[in-house]
Amino acid sequence: MSQLLLELAAPPAPTFDNFVVGANAAVLAALRAFGNGIEDRCLYLWGVPGSGRSHLLRAWLHAHDAVADCAQDDVESLENAAQIALFNRINQARDGRGHVLVTGNAPPAQLPIRADLRSRLAWGLAFEIVPLSDEDKRAALLRHAQGRAMALGEDVLAYLMKHVRRDMPTLAGIVDALDRLSLETKRPVTLPLVRELLAQNRTLDL
Repeated sequence: MSQLLLELAAPPAPTFDNFVVGANAAVLAALRAFGNGIEDRCLYLWGVPGSGRSHLLRAWLHAHDAVADCAQDDVESLENAAQIALFNRINQARDGRGHVLVTGNAPPAQLPIRADLRSRLAWGLAFEIVPLSDEDKRAALLRHAQGRAMALGEDVLAYLMKHVRRDMPTLAGIVDALDRLSLETKRPVTLPLVRELLAQNRTLDL
């Protein structure tokens, strides 16, 4: 079995259309409208790792090519100089020069960043991205498999949800790799095939 199966099954580029919405319909609607003539100039998305905030940031960048627009992922990781630059960039947006989208892992008031930047992030729109429930993830995986004309049994779904990281990029990547391996070996997607794949990719374990 190829060690490169998961690398070969690269995920598609993040877009609004391939974001698994779950309980985040209002977030997605706001982000689709952001930068399209609405008055708000700064939007902050926050959520736990794997909630989809980086996916949405890249999807927004894909949908908006305005030179004046700016996006910053993981604001909590910025050094002081980068925080000052972002603060200045938000001020420019407030003056009508573009839009700024920022993501982080906590609400503005809880971020370990400069107080002036926290204040600027709290000034604009702020949305929490609610993590997908297990049922949302299972439904999304079934749709993903169906899109590949692939049969995914309930036993396989249950095993994946229990034994690997449950963020959607990882789960979808495993489904893609299983499909490829099934075609290469002419074997159905069963638990033995799943176990073989995971045995060759130990970094995917919980």
